[in-house]
Amino acid sequence: MKIAVLSRAPQAYSTQRLRAAALQRGHNVKVLNTLRFAIDLTSDEPDLHYRGRQLSDYDAILPRIGNSITYFGTAVVRQFEQMDVYTPNTANGISSARDKLRANQILSRHNIAMPPTAFVRNRADVRPAIERVGGAPVVIKLLEGTQGIGVILAPQVKVAEAIIETLHSTKQNVLIQKFISESRGRDIRALVVGDRVVAAMRRSAAGDEFRSNVHRGGSVEAIELDPVYERAAVRSAQIMGLRVAGVDMLEGDEGPLVMEVNSSPGLQGIETATKLDVAGAIIDYIAGQVAFPEIDVRQRLTVSTGYGVAELMVHGAADLVGKTLGDAGLWERDITVLTLHRGVSVIPNPRKHVVLEADDRLFCFGKLEEMRSMIPERRRRRAKVRRLPKQPLSE
Repeated sequence: MKIAVLSRAPQAYSTQRLRAAALQRGHNVKVLNTLRFAIDLTSDEPDLHYRGRQLSDYDAILPRIGNSITYFGTAVVRQFEQMDVYTPNTANGISSARDKLRANQILSRHNIAMPPTAFVRNRADVRPAIERVGGAPVVIKLLEGTQGIGVILAPQVKVAEAIIETLHSTKQNVLIQKFISESRGRDIRALVVGDRVVAAMRRSAAGDEFRSNVHRGGSVEAIELDPVYERAAVRSAQIMGLRVAGVDMLEGDEGPLVMEVNSSPGLQGIETATKLDVAGAIIDYIAGQVAFPEIDVRQRLTVSTGYGVAELMVHGAADLVGKTLGDAGLWERDITVLTLHRGVSVIPNPRKHVVLEADDRLFCFGKLEEMRSMIPERRRRRAKVRRLPKQPLSE
């Protein structure tokens, strides 16, 4: 197998470990500087050039896209996807994970527990937002921050307002997040590969520091992850479209609270703490997946005129509740159910004998006109009763 590690830091521990693990398994591996690619959109087939020459064939890539080159880096990854080269982390997944607000919006849509969070821009909305997340103290986060940089603990409302006002004046976008006091300066990093957690560690902040990042002097210890935390980590990574990810979680009183999903997790801290070959697990996973490159489902399924993808919600009062998929008449209407989402579980390629329940969500491919007719009209707010005009009857 021929693998390309996309990295601007060939001497970094993570890059070196991935390269070594691939070589130990007999693979051909190259470390390629992400910024030296040129995307070729002139030929009939999608192509890439590297250092001025046409890129040779690769079976898989492993993106290590730095925060400063997210736009160009994800464009390169997307081009590899168009060339049907396998990548464990898609361009969309990397972009979504890199934007903290976007990641929170996506995860909350899928019922992933997270610290209460708000995002505002107007000064007048700051205090109400702080109250909505539970009041001071609050954590203020820059959307583009990494390694604990741009994460500030504000002990009082007035302090939080002053910090946010200052950051807004410099054109910075920030999240306002509840401070989870029970975590006591600790968090958990779970390294997800495919559909399992291959290693996990607890990070503890040093001294009075509330940020537990290793780069801020925090200490680490290997842990055996509770199944509840493991499920939360795997689901979060998969929802974000990442097959290799570091998922950071706080230990809340009621269970795991997902803070962040990292698309380029560092390996030094977790391999040192756990003594596990995490890099090797990543390479082994990629080797087993090269025949199944990730594809943009919506892009591929919407090229036929009149056909597309849609999500159909089974409402509590719908006639579909209690019926099997076979009796629902979807296939007769040229609609194929690709996955059925029920609560936190997903049933891929559901069979016709599956009985539908209230609040099921069906991800379907089929005739757009037929699917559109099955979506109920959007519920609107009740109109207010206006005052009678001075001239109720027209002359």
